[in-house]
Amino acid sequence: AMAGRLEPHLEALRRELRAPDPAVLSVLLALLAVAVTLLIWRFVQGRRSSRKAVLLLGLCDAGKTLLFARLLTGKYRDTQTSITDSSAVYRVRNSKSANVTLIDLPGHKSLRLQFLERFKAAARAIVFVVDSVAFQREVKDVAEFLYQVLVDSTVLKNAPALLIACNKQDVTMAKSAKLIQQQLEKELNTLRVTRSAAPTSLDGSATGGSAQLGKKGKDFDFSQLPMKVEFVECSARGSRGEEGDADFEGLEKWLAKIA
Repeated sequence: AMAGRLEPHLEALRRELRAPDPAVLSVLLALLAVAVTLLIWRFVQGRRSSRKAVLLLGLCDAGKTLLFARLLTGKYRDTQTSITDSSAVYRVRNSKSANVTLIDLPGHKSLRLQFLERFKAAARAIVFVVDSVAFQREVKDVAEFLYQVLVDSTVLKNAPALLIACNKQDVTMAKSAKLIQQQLEKELNTLRVTRSAAPTSLDGSATGGSAQLGKKGKDFDFSQLPMKVEFVECSARGSRGEEGDADFEGLEKWLAKIA
């Protein structure tokens, strides 16, 4: 008797399962989409959190090593041209847990790419240090190195945050971050055109670079890159010289943001 009374309800349930209400189906699909999105987000965040390194790149004498020392100790010190990497944990000011691993890489032309190759996969972010005083005469070399970084397949895939740190702003003749950005965009655009016109090798691959920089058919600007690019003006030496503090509040805020 009990089974007989339940049978109509069971039959109705079977019909619902065979032909679900469109509204119910829409809700289920929406929930599934949210679940998939959350899984993808957690996967991406997990990969990002596994990358804790902030690479300090730039030409020789741009001031990378002094910036590295000042960030870690706050003190001025005499530095020499680096021939190997240096690394240390940088703890964000006013935070008990936020930290990244700063890695100062050599800027010498014969060393910089091999050290970039070694550490690029671990990079959460890159600080590309520019000598704002010598920039006008070094712009082609700066753009060449930056181009090599930006077309690297691993860098493009991971898209680490990129900061162009316009150093030595304590010197009167230093170029502004705005001018440096404009000149770099111009030089990178020229390099892109030159490399895209490079001859191909016997296997049909281009010899000019590993990827196309920016958007085809448009003059290059930094907004076309897959990573977020920012510029700051700073001075590792500081406006008061060796006895004073460094002037890199913008750099510290950026490190706190990406940590």
